[in-house]
Amino acid sequence: MKSQRIASEGAVDTLIVILDNGEEAFSTLQNYARQEEIFAASLTAIGAFARATVGWFDFASKSYKEVEIDEQCEVLSAIGDVAVGDDGKASLHVHVVLGLSDGSTRGGHLLKGAVHPTLEVVLTETPARLRRRKRPDLGIALIDADPQQVEPRQ
Repeated sequence: MKSQRIASEGAVDTLIVILDNGEEAFSTLQNYARQEEIFAASLTAIGAFARATVGWFDFASKSYKEVEIDEQCEVLSAIGDVAVGDDGKASLHVHVVLGLSDGSTRGGHLLKGAVHPTLEVVLTETPARLRRRKRPDLGIALIDADPQQVEPRQ
């Protein structure tokens, strides 16, 4: 993985993160956000995976149904965010649309993706500290939009 801060405009920073062949996308990006102490950011990405796992959230069971994609796929679109989780660490949430060789697509929450040959990620960091809280009634963690929960970045 390589990364570089490519722009700083006022309180907003833009970073480019390039993942290398063989890296696991979700864990690598989440670890990067934690190491760099990124607590509020939006994310977009394009690239490709050798294989991936996406999740479809089942509200009845309050769990993800894992959908395995055991073939090369193009990351046609990845969009997500970074916020502070219940553990106080950066928490990544990414949705992807993956293109298959026959032109069909699969999509869902990115759970795992084996990068092949690259994944190009743009992170736009904002001067806040967004909070993602587990919602027991839903079974998932969502960003808490309560103004008292959005803290300025130190």
